Amino acid sequence: IELLPRTELGVLPLEYFSNNSVFVCCRYVMERRWFEQWKEFVENGDQNSSSFPGQIDNSELFEDLDSYHLKERLVENEDFVLVPAEAWHKLLAWYGIVDGQPPLERKVVDLPSTLKVEVYPVEIFLCLHSNMENVITAQFSRADTIREFVSSIQRAMCQGFSVPPGSECRLWMKSSDSSCERLRNVHMSVLDACLSSGMTVIMETRNADGTWPSSRPQIMRNSVEDQDSYRGQPGVCGLTNLGNTCFMNSALQCLSNTPPLTEYFLRSSYLEELNFTNPLGMKGEIAEAYADVIKQMWSGRHYSVVPRVFKTKVGHFASQFLGYQQHDSQELLSFLLDGLHEDLNRVKNKEYIELRDAEGRPDQEVAEEAWRNHRRRNDSVIVDTFHGLFKSTLVCPECHKVSVTFDPFCYLSVPLPVSKERVMEVFFVSLDPYAKPVQHRVVVPKAGKVSDLCSALSEMTNVPPSQMVVADVFNHRFYKIYNADESLSCILDRDDIFVYELSVQKEEQEEHVLLALYLRERSHYRDYGSGSSSYGTSLFGHPLLLSVPRSSCSHEELYNLFLQRLARVTDTSSGPAAEQTQQPCETTEEENEEDKQEEACSPSPPANEQPAKRRACRKRRKTLFTIQAVNSNGTTERGVGEGGTQPYVAIDWDPEMKKRFYNENEAEKYMKHSSMEVPQQQTTVQLQECIELFTTVETLEEENPWYCPVCKKHQLATKKLDLWSLPEVLIIHLKRFSYTKFTREKLDSIVEFPLRDLDFSGCLLRKNRSREEPPSRYDLIAVSNHYGGLRDGHYTSYARNKDNGQWYYFDDSKVTYASEDQIVTNAAYVLFYHRQDKLRKPTLPSPITSPASSTEPASDITSCNDDDAELGATSYLTMETD
Repeated sequence: IELLPRTELGVLPLEYFSNNSVFVCCRYVMERRWFEQWKEFVENGDQNSSSFPGQIDNSELFEDLDSYHLKERLVENEDFVLVPAEAWHKLLAWYGIVDGQPPLERKVVDLPSTLKVEVYPVEIFLCLHSNMENVITAQFSRADTIREFVSSIQRAMCQGFSVPPGSECRLWMKSSDSSCERLRNVHMSVLDACLSSGMTVIMETRNADGTWPSSRPQIMRNSVEDQDSYRGQPGVCGLTNLGNTCFMNSALQCLSNTPPLTEYFLRSSYLEELNFTNPLGMKGEIAEAYADVIKQMWSGRHYSVVPRVFKTKVGHFASQFLGYQQHDSQELLSFLLDGLHEDLNRVKNKEYIELRDAEGRPDQEVAEEAWRNHRRRNDSVIVDTFHGLFKSTLVCPECHKVSVTFDPFCYLSVPLPVSKERVMEVFFVSLDPYAKPVQHRVVVPKAGKVSDLCSALSEMTNVPPSQMVVADVFNHRFYKIYNADESLSCILDRDDIFVYELSVQKEEQEEHVLLALYLRERSHYRDYGSGSSSYGTSLFGHPLLLSVPRSSCSHEELYNLFLQRLARVTDTSSGPAAEQTQQPCETTEEENEEDKQEEACSPSPPANEQPAKRRACRKRRKTLFTIQAVNSNGTTERGVGEGGTQPYVAIDWDPEMKKRFYNENEAEKYMKHSSMEVPQQQTTVQLQECIELFTTVETLEEENPWYCPVCKKHQLATKKLDLWSLPEVLIIHLKRFSYTKFTREKLDSIVEFPLRDLDFSGCLLRKNRSREEPPSRYDLIAVSNHYGGLRDGHYTSYARNKDNGQWYYFDDSKVTYASEDQIVTNAAYVLFYHRQDKLRKPTLPSPITSPASSTEPASDITSCNDDDAELGATSYLTMETD
């Protein structure tokens, strides 16, 4: 990295980020694997090293190589990195970029609290009011003003639809539920105008007589009338997915079906309590945006509501939610509850209160003092509804000082019991050349090493672990070849792991070379651009790892060995492999390379034996493939002994030879071991176990020590949490996403939780309650679900309507009836419980049992006669998949 000045490595001067800077603040998106290999090359390598990155290649970031659209849900530092413009131009000048690939330049959007790179620009669909079937697309930055946006649209319309230049026009923003709004304020940005990807903008031009074709496009007027005539159950309303916003929809549906909070907003009580001066708040904007969503959902006039303004407000005040990547429903819920609290805080001027330790005082006295102090600074409907109190006890391991405090909480994040084992799926490649690869499912320690994986696989294959080598195969090449003592945490579940059987044990490897073998197909043209006289090549098939005796590294011996290993997929019964022809000897470039390989792999030849003499004795024959020493990428040609201890070799096939003698269908076949057929057991735990685990004594981690006032230093104290008092509505967050030093995973255990009579009397530290204090029994009212894994997934929710007592399943804009036996699943993520003394009986009969509801479809409540909304959801919005 010393090869580059500091600014060229990606650290730009601060003035580059200034609003007054003359520089355009932008970044370039680069594929992470290429970037990491470049870093390794700069640190350790030279032009011939195995880490030489080659041309910049962003292929893995694109959905296809025709449109060059970015894949959805790409994650920074996992799939891509962002580099400053100066660094990009240097890298581009030094290495070039794969032909046809566009540079991925992205603007930096200036937000109130941060600067954020706009990886996914806004992609808008454009059409004319007179021909809404003909649609074109255009991309814009969220930092563009509406004036710039309108100018760009007019240019695109003139080109795409032959609209006369200079025509007077106006634009309508069409939503997926078929509502539309005029784009009037030309000074605001695309971001502030709530324009997002997947939206349609309709342009109409003024008629010759000076009139407009419509005050609204006709298609809009019809669907709005349909909405006006719709009458449904208040609260039974979907939320349109704006693009990866299912996490937000799930959290909103749960809060919408929390009776005390919803009734507070429906009564408009919030108007009198909006706090516009709270420096910790959002000037009342979050509360007002949330109120708009709730009032629409509970009006009974909508099949589905588009929460676009709310989403924009959330992104404006919490930049982590800006854009349209997937997020966590619990994190959104945490932000929203805190934001609503600060926007509605009845305390206008917060006084400073010095917190006191218990110092031996009775718990009751300390708890009452802590709650009074909390309410002196925090008094809102959120505190009234969701806040409770727990006792925190810290004990110093050295002086045994005991510190007791009582702290408020808004929700309980309870851990799930975590297994110490992990299930991995790997492919075993036998030494038998006729055996297909076999997929195995093995159980290994989560904190284990690669050697533990080999040992577990050895029990199924009867191959000693010392004769195994483990590799990560990616894009027809070895992304990494693992050592036995490396941690299994380096291997992700999505990696393609191959385990190869070796002919000798690792301790006997001194007289052998571990050879990595790639398969390449020649192109029909010479690659003059690279400066090499060889033909262009492309990798195919699965690579191999072989243990080769150092004494058997001649070209002919390697050829026969490779041919033997490929026996299952290569037809050698006839053709060039069986032909042997004597030809006059002459020195060729290929033979020179063969001599280099023999010298690199073999022991020192006798002094009196020269390469020219060996060539004179060589019989030349037509072969299926030629052998070429390469680097770890399978691209740069080099000698076997150059640029690293691990030798890589490629066998290059002529296209005609490959077509005639290589069986690609057979090469892709594999077997499944019986371990793959055994269904994985579903772990089941009780909610009570999670709560008990929450209150278990634990030792603080090194990253979060406690300062002991007696020892006068930080200590790894023991900590215990106990529940003291519970709120009216108790939110329980099941910590399914586990992050440790060794693993990152999602826990799919089924947590058995009761729908009624969840009793916390045995969990509360305070056993003697007065008659005035509420009971501690709760009924379930809502569940936020998460389906999928760590990087992607889909959120939905179950909720019980407060008016008719019926359970519903909310999946974005779609709402269906639900039965109680459907609610407990391994997808349950956040639970909402309402204390029984505050529950009120439904005022309406259940629609399932009511005769009046027989005309409604039980399978889908919100889809009737919603053709336009359905069209918008499928045609104009980029929706995530489960």
